[in-house]
Amino acid sequence: MAQKPSIPKGTRDFNAEEVAKRSYIMETIKEQFQRYGFQPIETPSFENSETLMGKYGDEGDRLIFKILNSGEYLKKVSEDDYKSKSESLITPRISEKALRYDLTVPFARYVVQHQNEIVFPFKRYQIQPVWRADRPQKGRFREFYQCDADVVGSKSLFQEVEFVQLYDAVFTALKLEGVTIKINNRKILSGIAEVIGAQDKLIDFTVALDKLDKIGEEKVKEEMRSKGISEDGITKLQPLFSLDGDFGDQVERLKAILNASEIGLKGIEELEFINSSISSIGLKTAKLQLDVTLARGLNYYTGAIFEVAAPEGVKMGSIGGGGRYDDLTSIFGKPDTSGVGISFGLDRIYLVLEELNLFPETITDATKVLFINFGKNEALACLKAVTALRQQGIKAELYPDSAKMKKQMTYANRRGIPFVVLVGEEELNSGMFTLKNMTSGEQKKLQLKDLFSELQ
Repeated sequence: MAQKPSIPKGTRDFNAEEVAKRSYIMETIKEQFQRYGFQPIETPSFENSETLMGKYGDEGDRLIFKILNSGEYLKKVSEDDYKSKSESLITPRISEKALRYDLTVPFARYVVQHQNEIVFPFKRYQIQPVWRADRPQKGRFREFYQCDADVVGSKSLFQEVEFVQLYDAVFTALKLEGVTIKINNRKILSGIAEVIGAQDKLIDFTVALDKLDKIGEEKVKEEMRSKGISEDGITKLQPLFSLDGDFGDQVERLKAILNASEIGLKGIEELEFINSSISSIGLKTAKLQLDVTLARGLNYYTGAIFEVAAPEGVKMGSIGGGGRYDDLTSIFGKPDTSGVGISFGLDRIYLVLEELNLFPETITDATKVLFINFGKNEALACLKAVTALRQQGIKAELYPDSAKMKKQMTYANRRGIPFVVLVGEEELNSGMFTLKNMTSGEQKKLQLKDLFSELQ
């Protein structure tokens, strides 16, 4: 007996309606990307392993899908290495490539590889799938699309200001009001680590802090203790766990905590510039909020960090994120090339729009009219009319078989096609078309030119 077909966990099939809705989101984002001057590029689905490994921290590296080498790959593994069962020894010998984890690291590789062709500052956007060996759950998949925009070759903080505006523009265009653009700065996190004497544990500290809204204060403290952060240091962190008030209030309290940290105060200065600029320009529907616990445990962020939260009342993780990465291209041989970028979470945005019923009804419009097939001669006459309608921009189809009329009508109903056209012997002789409204049941006999007008 044949095995029942299935797909891997964390992946999905999409029907016609879902594809239309996803395309609507992507086209909306793409339109805003282009309006802000970003140019499209594409990179391969998989990269050399050394391009990806070591760029996302230990947790990220574990989630990278490795691709087995082709051929007899085990022959490159020695007997001793094989018996050791050591992943660090065996994996490089049997896997030289990996599916991309995100679009930012491949973009950095692209910049270095094509640096002589690129005009800097280089503004690019990219909308492609990525893969992560994560535990599937609501809004978290193993295969999903990212929609990224980045600028490299400029250290100006006006880039961060524009990205806040871009987030606001996209979500306004999607009619998704009330999103919160959370912002922090990696320099502030470095300053906090300095103040509590944990400079050597910056990554451990930020990874734990980033989980505050997911696992709560006590479990974050437990994780920090397990990573070797002292009790005295954790006590000094206490004000961060209850930091509230508006942007200005939080900044003033941060200054008091970080008054002995030069790098921490530099991070505050950068945040104040972004906030004052946005306050001067204004946002349409989004709001900017300081979140000092925002860490996004990725090694390459060096300045501003962004994360976008869905409107209140919608249970969903972040629907966008990004930040400044001053050192990313240096790992591929191009130092001193600052970059900043943001990403939109297509799949999560889809779920939020669906929950809030924000998709326009018109985006799922498919075939508008189906011509019923009564036989060879009638079908040929119908096909000529179908061709003429298509040339006028009307979505029209001919049922391919001269099946029973009930079957053809049922097909139209199940497809949600609003009109059918009947061309029997009488219509064939008179050159007329009988148009039936599938909702009201009303029928009209029309000439072809009138059929155009009626369907338009």
